[in-house]
Amino acid sequence: MTRIKICGITRSGDLRAATRAGAHAIGLVFYEASPRNVTIPQASHLMHAVEPFINKVGLFVNPAPEEVETILRFVALDTLQFHGEESAEFCRQFGKPYLKAIRVKAGVDLVECAARYADAQGLLLDAHVEGVQGGSGETFDWKLIPHNLPLPVILSGGLHAGNVVEAIKQISPYAVDVSSGVEAAKGIKDAAKIAAFVNEVKRIDVQLSR
Repeated sequence: MTRIKICGITRSGDLRAATRAGAHAIGLVFYEASPRNVTIPQASHLMHAVEPFINKVGLFVNPAPEEVETILRFVALDTLQFHGEESAEFCRQFGKPYLKAIRVKAGVDLVECAARYADAQGLLLDAHVEGVQGGSGETFDWKLIPHNLPLPVILSGGLHAGNVVEAIKQISPYAVDVSSGVEAAKGIKDAAKIAAFVNEVKRIDVQLSR
């Protein structure tokens, strides 16, 4: 079964649409430069809309340790996701499971990245777009992903209902992560797009399990 994460949630209605459609995880962005950034009060409010057994992921980009610690005091995150140049030592210091995002382009050694972040729960593979740390809506060449990665792959970068089936066929990722591909505008999700995305993932999972 391919897990599904809907990232960049800013509104409780969008969160409910994601979880009721069948998402396994939701992502909150704690990065002020992002149009999907949420404050601590916003994030705390969103937590009240999370149904049981949904993984709550907080996304950070080169944060100060004090920033992460403060957010963890007020927001009940399950998993931390780091999108900058954080070291493995930095990522693990908070006592939470973590994902390390890698922006993929030719020449990036993903096997070496997996070894460097060996205690991560997985590698989140996103498109490398100059000057953009994530959420660009751009895909990358999935052929750059080796088949021998020792960590689970969370595939991100430009996914939407129209291409997620092909992505799963090619990569067989542990999970898929979508943000802009299910939006009406930056930070504003579209419930119909979320449902279409989730349904496509479920459909190909059924086909491949036969």
